[in-house]
Amino acid sequence: MDSLPAGDPRYLKRRVKGCTLEVHPTERALVVQYEVEATVLGELGNPMVEERKECQKIIRLKSLNAHTDTSSLAQKVVEECRLIPSSKLHEVEQLLFYLQNRKQSNDIQEKNRISPQDSTPYAGVELDEVASINSIDEYVDLMYEDVQEKIRGATLIFQLARNPDNLEDLIENDAALGALARVLREDWKQSVDLATTIVSVFFCFSSFSQFHGLVTHFKIGALCMNIIEHELKRFDLWQDELQKKKKAYEEFSENQNLKKEHEKSFRKYQSLLTKQEQLLRVALCLLLNLAEDTRTELKMRNKNIVHTLVKILDREDEELLLVVVSFLKKLSIFLENKNDMAETFAVEKLARLVPCDHEYLLSTNLRLLLNLSFDTSLRSQMVQTGLLPKVSSLLADEAQRQLSMCILYHISMDDRFKSMFADTDCIPQLMKMVFDCGEETMDVALISLCINLAANKSNAKVICEGNGLKMLMKRAVKLKDVLVMKMIRNLSQHSGPTKSLFLDHVGDLAAEISQEEAEEFVIECLGTLANLTIADLDWALVLKEYNLVPYLKDRIKPGSAEDDLILEVVIMIGTVSMDDSCAAMLAKSGIIPALIELLNARQEDDEFVCQIFYVFYQMVFHKATRNVIVKDTQVPAYLIDMMHDSNAEVRKVCNNTLDIIAEYDEEWGEKIQNEKFRWYNCQWLEMVENRPMDEAEEPFLYGEDGESFIGDRDLLERPGLFYSAEGIISADGAISPEFYTDLSSLSEQFVPADRPVSAYGFRPDEQFFFNYNTASR
Repeated sequence: MDSLPAGDPRYLKRRVKGCTLEVHPTERALVVQYEVEATVLGELGNPMVEERKECQKIIRLKSLNAHTDTSSLAQKVVEECRLIPSSKLHEVEQLLFYLQNRKQSNDIQEKNRISPQDSTPYAGVELDEVASINSIDEYVDLMYEDVQEKIRGATLIFQLARNPDNLEDLIENDAALGALARVLREDWKQSVDLATTIVSVFFCFSSFSQFHGLVTHFKIGALCMNIIEHELKRFDLWQDELQKKKKAYEEFSENQNLKKEHEKSFRKYQSLLTKQEQLLRVALCLLLNLAEDTRTELKMRNKNIVHTLVKILDREDEELLLVVVSFLKKLSIFLENKNDMAETFAVEKLARLVPCDHEYLLSTNLRLLLNLSFDTSLRSQMVQTGLLPKVSSLLADEAQRQLSMCILYHISMDDRFKSMFADTDCIPQLMKMVFDCGEETMDVALISLCINLAANKSNAKVICEGNGLKMLMKRAVKLKDVLVMKMIRNLSQHSGPTKSLFLDHVGDLAAEISQEEAEEFVIECLGTLANLTIADLDWALVLKEYNLVPYLKDRIKPGSAEDDLILEVVIMIGTVSMDDSCAAMLAKSGIIPALIELLNARQEDDEFVCQIFYVFYQMVFHKATRNVIVKDTQVPAYLIDMMHDSNAEVRKVCNNTLDIIAEYDEEWGEKIQNEKFRWYNCQWLEMVENRPMDEAEEPFLYGEDGESFIGDRDLLERPGLFYSAEGIISADGAISPEFYTDLSSLSEQFVPADRPVSAYGFRPDEQFFFNYNTASR
């Protein structure tokens, strides 16, 4: 400094003061705030000016994750950053710990926003020179020259913009940003490179929310929409032109000139396509960043952004597709955008990308499909486009497993598609994952998908192959796993070989039915046992060995447990009542009065009423319990009261039970017949009783002398109304005794049909024939 000419000012010293530390609001970074103080000396060495400037430095911590040793990282930060004194080591460590445990919402938002460092969609035109922030005015002057000079100036400014530390200086230079916006607006059609470079500069600003106002001020978003629309039209023209030349070459394959022209056009097309996709990628990245504001996103939707993005899905460039799919994923959370995707058949185009080698593109695509899979019609499109086997194959990929399971779960919610899973490798993969869990808590998506699939008969057969059922029972009983037991319960509802496999596990299930076990687990065990309508199963032995009758009787008392558990107990009683000895055992224990008490308490609940009546229906089949039901209780009266209930299932059970009672008890049979007659004819009888017979209004009911045609006889006591079959009805309308003898012999020819296995097993067109002369039925 001594060599400076006399009179020139010179710096005496420069020092840093007041270092403070903060965490970055969105990134994994530390922000160092400090003050630079500089003293300027004059000619005689005396201080002339003291300058102070507040500065900021951002220390980005890309390696920081949940497993990072914050103490070691804090030591490294202090050593490498001279601005931070060693006395602040403990403070740095605390800030790093906060960043490490900060909620992930900011991280997710930052990932959705594409940053210029992590993913720059355009590298810019190659130049030998390196840009300097001090030469920004020279770069702005280049924006007023020819196209090539404009490209050079824009590229140098783009180099500066890629460094976030320069953005604040650039935003203060209104001339530079104004010139860039003007050139882009006026000359973007002249050069793809120029348009791509300038859009990339504004993309760097769009990566930070605080600069979105700047980008919006220059209307760059609307301009990008116009650019994208224009480029897509150009692409269609290129395609048509190339197709024409290809067709001409194919028609005249011997013409070498046509062949060379086609090859030349194809190379030119590929070169143009590469540049165009770079421009589309950076423009869409900028729009994606601006769409952080829902008002801006709505403006984009009004310009058919969804249709535009879906059209680009036909491209092959994976980086461009990644931006498009990311944009669609963000838009898909709104109903209007989802409907637009359904109209444009986006699912069909997305299915083409499953699977793909680009891991991040595949993951983003699956997330988009997951958002769309909440819609029933779009789930149908997924199945129709063949996505089910594709997504099932991704279960083997640990990175995509969770997303794949969630999509498959949504598809499995529709009964139409459940059977299709049996034709894929989905179920073996799921069973392997279930068994690999060991005693660890099972993933909710995994077991939920298994529960849905187990409700289908074809899937149940695949699940139970080998030791599938045995392993599931072992896990459920050992860990008291309610969800696994719910899956087993679904498996038990299917008839055929699958149900027979449960014979080996009846004891395990019955042993779990006790007051000591959790109610949720007991409910599933009871439901599983209630489904086991197997002919070879000795229910009487099961009830005695595990002392279940007292438990069943105690649990049907109103208020003794949750309604779900009480209902399952009633269903269980209905199942075991199909056995003669079990029905007698239950009747002897006094369970029928308890059921009547429960019926009185739950008479407004159709589910309870239907299942309780089903128990009575099963018990009237057996001689040992029939008399108890008919003679000692008011069950027939309850059934008569409910025989015209508004619920169709309740009516079926009541009517079929009353038909059986009427055959065995003449007194109740007459009451039932009268009630049915009264009900079916009540409107007609009411009309006859209340309507006056006016001679003027009804002239045909009376003769000329006013005497009624039927005289004083009862209207219904007329032999002419009956069919007169020989040997059955005599001339006076009386039925011959031989008719009853023949009817009795005829009834012995019929055998009882199989009883329904549940209260909902009746069909409206089903005929019931019973042989009540036998001992058991």
